Amino acid sequence: MNFPLYIAKRYLFSKSSNNAINIMTLIASGGVIIAAAALFIVLSVFAGLKDYSLNFSSFVDPDLKVLPSEGKSFQWTENDIKSLLKIEGIAAYSTIIEERIIIKSENKNLIATLKGVDKNYLNVTNIDSMVTKGYWIRPGSHEVVSGWGISNNLSFGILDFRKSLSLYVPKAGKGQASSAKGYYNSVYVNNVGLFEINEELNNNYIFSDITLAKQLLSYQDNQLSAIELKLKLGTKEEEIRTQLKATFGNKIVIKNRAQLNDALFKMLNTENLAVYLIFTLVIIIALFNVIGAIIMMILDKKKSLNTLFNLGTETKTIKSIFFLQGSLMTVVSGLIGVSIGLVVVLLQLSFELVMLTPDLPYPVRINFFNVLIVLATIFTLGIIASKIASQRITQGLIKS
Repeated sequence: MNFPLYIAKRYLFSKSSNNAINIMTLIASGGVIIAAAALFIVLSVFAGLKDYSLNFSSFVDPDLKVLPSEGKSFQWTENDIKSLLKIEGIAAYSTIIEERIIIKSENKNLIATLKGVDKNYLNVTNIDSMVTKGYWIRPGSHEVVSGWGISNNLSFGILDFRKSLSLYVPKAGKGQASSAKGYYNSVYVNNVGLFEINEELNNNYIFSDITLAKQLLSYQDNQLSAIELKLKLGTKEEEIRTQLKATFGNKIVIKNRAQLNDALFKMLNTENLAVYLIFTLVIIIALFNVIGAIIMMILDKKKSLNTLFNLGTETKTIKSIFFLQGSLMTVVSGLIGVSIGLVVVLLQLSFELVMLTPDLPYPVRINFFNVLIVLATIFTLGIIASKIASQRITQGLIKS
């Protein structure tokens, strides 16, 4: 057996005659355990929040969205439809027209985003399940479904025929209009439903039939803003991307659900990194206790070290003993901490101990990569701390 490792294990797992050193060693080990468990739990929470955000967006965002590479719209011909239907793995598609508009209700105005959708839209998303009052729009009608935020800001409800609700959009073109009406296209609509998804969508989106959107925006029959796709179960996203690029070339841009919500995910990733750095600082502070415990152990074992030195043990070997002791302490403590973190996360997944709302448990997810991050952080910093502490040993200290 490796001599320094054998002595290091003996020092680590055997009690010292000095009770203060035993207490300090327990405090140092406990600090690393708590820090490792806390870091793993926090990373699991952020992984759960990402999944929750992505699942929540599935009510309104498709698996893939095809957008024009230039401008706000592109031409979508019958041949393009045939080419799209030849691609294996696409379960359904929906044609979309999307543009910023002005909503007017009596004397109140609000800028929002109109999303005109066809009858296949409900095969691509589940937004109709988020309509909490009223019903979804009927194809070919002048009906709209608004977010609760828009409804509250403009003070209208559903099927409210006493209040006129109209949509405006500036006309395209150049030159001076002959009258105020000449600047805008407008259409009267009837709000038949209210949806509630999240604050951003509730305050900014209003849905209509695609025919109404084309009329308002003066789009041609084959002019679209986007095509939204639902993929068959088990289909690989990259394969569909490759086929779409091969079929339609560089005139399109393809985005998945995460890319459509890139601002949200950038925010979550930034917060995740900030929390990781904060907890890494906590681990560094905890490892100062490890350094202190090792130094105290060195001073306590001076007589034993002197004996080892007189028996021919080199100073370098004695340094290795305490370096290995500190490394073992952080490794064992890190493994225990991660194990505790795993238990806590599993309990949350199984028994929903902490609730985000009365009906929604706090989202968490066990990610093997997070286990590696925590262990790598603990081990790396633990080795550095052990190296610093072991350098305290000198030939003069051993002989004194």
